[in-house]
Amino acid sequence: MQRPPPEDFLLKETKPHLGGGKVSGDKLTSTYDLVEQMQYLYVRVVKAKDLPSKDVTGSCDPYAEVKLGNYKGTTRHFEKKTNPEWNQVFAFSKDRLQASVLEVTVKDKDVVKDDFIGRVWFDLNEVPKRVPPDSPLAPQWYRLEDRKGDKAKGELMLAVWMGTQADEAFPEAWHSDAATVSGTDALANIRSKVYLSPKLWYLRVNVIEAQDLQPTDKGRYPEVFVKAILGNQALRTRISQSRSINPMWNEDLMFVAAEPFEEPLILSVEDRVAPNKDEVLGRCAIPLQYVDRRLDHKPVNTRWFNLERHIVIEGEKKKETKFASRIHMRICLEGGYHVLDESTHYSSDLRPTAKQLWKSGIGVLELGILNAQGLMPMKTKDGRGTTDAYCVAKYGQKWVRTRTIIDSFMPRWNEQYTWEVFDPCTVITIGVFDNCHLHGGDKAGGAKDARIGKVRIRLSTLETDRVYTHSYPLLVLHPNGVKKMGEIHLAVRFTCSSLLNMMHMYSQPLLPKMHYIHPLTVSQLESLRHQATQIVSMRLIRAEPPLRKEGSGIYAGCGFPHVEYEKKWRPRHPPHMDTRLSHADSAHPDELDEEFDTFPTSRPSDIIRMRYDRLRSIAGRIQTVVGDLATQGERFQSLLSWRDPRATSLFVIFCLAAAIVLYVTPFQVVALLSGIYVLRHPRFRHKLPSVPLNFFRRLPARTDCML
Repeated sequence: MQRPPPEDFLLKETKPHLGGGKVSGDKLTSTYDLVEQMQYLYVRVVKAKDLPSKDVTGSCDPYAEVKLGNYKGTTRHFEKKTNPEWNQVFAFSKDRLQASVLEVTVKDKDVVKDDFIGRVWFDLNEVPKRVPPDSPLAPQWYRLEDRKGDKAKGELMLAVWMGTQADEAFPEAWHSDAATVSGTDALANIRSKVYLSPKLWYLRVNVIEAQDLQPTDKGRYPEVFVKAILGNQALRTRISQSRSINPMWNEDLMFVAAEPFEEPLILSVEDRVAPNKDEVLGRCAIPLQYVDRRLDHKPVNTRWFNLERHIVIEGEKKKETKFASRIHMRICLEGGYHVLDESTHYSSDLRPTAKQLWKSGIGVLELGILNAQGLMPMKTKDGRGTTDAYCVAKYGQKWVRTRTIIDSFMPRWNEQYTWEVFDPCTVITIGVFDNCHLHGGDKAGGAKDARIGKVRIRLSTLETDRVYTHSYPLLVLHPNGVKKMGEIHLAVRFTCSSLLNMMHMYSQPLLPKMHYIHPLTVSQLESLRHQATQIVSMRLIRAEPPLRKEGSGIYAGCGFPHVEYEKKWRPRHPPHMDTRLSHADSAHPDELDEEFDTFPTSRPSDIIRMRYDRLRSIAGRIQTVVGDLATQGERFQSLLSWRDPRATSLFVIFCLAAAIVLYVTPFQVVALLSGIYVLRHPRFRHKLPSVPLNFFRRLPARTDCML
């Protein structure tokens, strides 16, 4: 009997004070209705004019200082400018206000001591309150005062107001809870941001043949193959069986390409002249901008490309060649596939690449990231443990990163985000990290952001228009067992815009049609998904501020879709002894040596170690198959337990209709029609999975609940 998990590891339902308590029926009415309202004092320092010169040289290097109690924020300074423009926003949490007066001071930066120019005072009791969607508060000019309160030379343009985290100035503002962080780069690393994944394509390169190759050694049969390089992806064909100057391959090479296409596809035809020596017979570079794009299985036109000994680089003069070898290829960008960059067990997007093939949206997903509690110290600073926590959430092509809460084991974010939903059988993933890039972590060899934990939520298990508020345990698997790193408090709501479209999705294949009409092999999917995750993480690292590999890498799981399809044509030959079934014709020499080894073994230890690692790999595959069998049982159990209420409702309606049909129709007729359908000619069978199979594959399993 399975032991129940500890109570500390369970989900806890909560009742937070969402949206300031403004409730209308079952739906909350404010813009930020899935988070707790947090009050902030906002100060927008726009610009100054007519500032006096304080230096001996007669110049002025001004900056503004915003001070409220013990909290102090400063703008950037300008050199030799009496009319500076800053346009910077400062946000002070109302919960931490330590004074009743706001002081904004303009100073002249100096080497020894900064000179005082003037200041402006504000009584917090007289600060106006702004609630979006009101227009932003217009800044006003204020005359600077000296230390005695008399009017000084110069004016300062400001806007001061009380607001919430729903204010559009909130994401870019300097926050008082990050007062210990200094430097432009460090401040950029703690702000909240929204990122978009690049648009990914599968690039199919069908290498057909080459003509008129010119090997150096004319007296031998060339062993020719084609090597293709796209960015950091490199693939090669097998050596051509027709060992001549006109070799043939007819082999497909698959790559992942991301828009905008920055690098060309580089192909080289090479001759294996020695065991570890290859001679380049010709190269060509193909820009992806001019490659054909196809949306279905119809083949694109083939093209001949000239091969040159040296690829022409921009700025160089092209060398004239009187005679050139050629290569015959069919190249296209596949728009009918979904580029897998996640595991299908908890994928957040299943749409094809081409936007023309997208179906209309079925609803909206709203996520409120409230707070975390009981976080563990992730690093040591000044002799004590500390954590600078932030969250990353990913659904579809949209990534969000909350702001970093400095030095807190109970951070409060209260940030709300929205995604459009195209498929209910998808999963949103939320990860919690410790920011290690605030104090020199960006340097070479700097620390990586540590993962605190993650949570996955499957949309098909959510009731529509209901707000779910739960505290999720952050569990991480360590060598000494499962460890709880804290809890994260989330509010989730899935709103359906079209119930008919959503119900129709349960009859559709999980992946686009091209995955079934022209399926990719498991090894191809594994390689392509690895390349896709690398491309996405590298593009997000180049964003400003960057979403680093630690943040974008936790969503790439393991496991691939097992695409099953029926043969359209029946076999033309009787059964016979087939070496392909046992893979005897493709066995590695070491596998054969292991097969005929004695017991106990007589081989050296290094060979035994290699074989043991291979055995572990095979055992991992067996474990995957057993896990797939368990997944099917979990799907059947979820159908009976109403885990996906919409799917179970459809199943109950189907059972009722089937019972009526079976009651009215004689059993002999049902058996006859069923037999005709099962034994129908292969010509009338389709490669796409049947509707019952699509429905069953969309049922939720427990795979997205695993660590």
